[in-house]
Amino acid sequence: MARFLISVMPFTGHVAPLSAVAAELVRRGHDVRVYTGSAFRGRIEAVGGTLVPWRAAPEFDENNVSATFPRLVGKKGLSQLLINMEDLFINTAPKQNEDLDVEWARQPWDVMVSDEASIAPALFAERTGCPWANVAVLPLNLRSAQGPPTGIGLQPGRNPLTKARDALLRAAVPLGSRPLRAPTERARVALDLPKATPAYDEAVFSRQLIIASGIPALDHHRTDRPAWVHYVGELTSAAKVQPLAELPPWWAELHGRVIVHVTQGTQNIDPEDLIRPTTEALADRDDVLVVVTTGVHGRDRLPFPVPANTRVAGFLPYAELLPRVDTVISNGGWGGVLAVLARGIPLVIGGGDLDKPEVAARVAGAGAGINLRTGTPKPKAIAAAFDRVRTDASFRASARRVAAELAAAGGAPRAVELIETLLP
Repeated sequence: MARFLISVMPFTGHVAPLSAVAAELVRRGHDVRVYTGSAFRGRIEAVGGTLVPWRAAPEFDENNVSATFPRLVGKKGLSQLLINMEDLFINTAPKQNEDLDVEWARQPWDVMVSDEASIAPALFAERTGCPWANVAVLPLNLRSAQGPPTGIGLQPGRNPLTKARDALLRAAVPLGSRPLRAPTERARVALDLPKATPAYDEAVFSRQLIIASGIPALDHHRTDRPAWVHYVGELTSAAKVQPLAELPPWWAELHGRVIVHVTQGTQNIDPEDLIRPTTEALADRDDVLVVVTTGVHGRDRLPFPVPANTRVAGFLPYAELLPRVDTVISNGGWGGVLAVLARGIPLVIGGGDLDKPEVAARVAGAGAGINLRTGTPKPKAIAAAFDRVRTDASFRASARRVAAELAAAGGAPRAVELIETLLP
């Protein structure tokens, strides 16, 4: 038996795939501790892990991050992204290291595994020399010499003009990441590390092992990824599925209907952005039942009247829901998108913030859905995209091809096989 410490930022979309890795490590007889927010204790313990909660690092509510990090109030787009990265993923790193130091002193681990969001695990690995692997829970954001920079939601150029555009944008990446250099250096100084450091978007990645959720088709088939990058498809959690008794009272209405699922994930969950225009776009479709999740447990109502063909819940178990779903309209959360594509379901994506435009571009690039190119689409645009996805068989065929590739990539068992190669 070996000892593993999984460090993961306390967001559902990050904790869920790392829970799958934890479950597989436990299944193989290893001791697994998970350093994350205390709100995820139940999920961690359900897969056999031991929670190590944030203590020195500030706990926060993923549905109301700005309550703890007030600079995010009212921010969206690039300003939200940069503040998010600085305040959550960089400025908390010294306190995260304080927590990790306490746990390391109590009982060291053999290998550390982390998501790729926070710089804290990279700094801890540098300070202690412990083996360290990433599990990339977002679209792989490593720099590449092919196509546009990742993260901006563009398709790779296909002609001399757009290829030149891509090259110019790649050259500008250091300028775009410059605002993060000073806070990164401050975090290093706080931990008695030298100032000299690669850019933030390079420093958060391990050079020993990167396990990427997804497949090459969802990374624009880039061929210059390092040898230590391995794609493993969808990381499905082994936590218990919600019992049928806990499903909403309208669940039986799903039988025999064309189900369209609408979700805005668990961040930026203002239903006016995507949920309301979608319910309006599909309100007169008598043959369609629109199933909405609000992204907040217990929030089973929307703050506006909904059409007769709409049903609402806070959360629903995807293992129960997705086999019944025809089409998904989403803001582009990566974990949810992979879960949908793993079942061969095409998507319409309105991604406006953080990594969502990039997810939308990758799904469209794989032919498995339509990119609305905005996080606040109009009902008319949603209706047109929905009709196109349902009538053009190529979208469903591409989604099914992606599903087969995701399944073949190996998932959590393959991820753990790779992680175990770092054991001393």
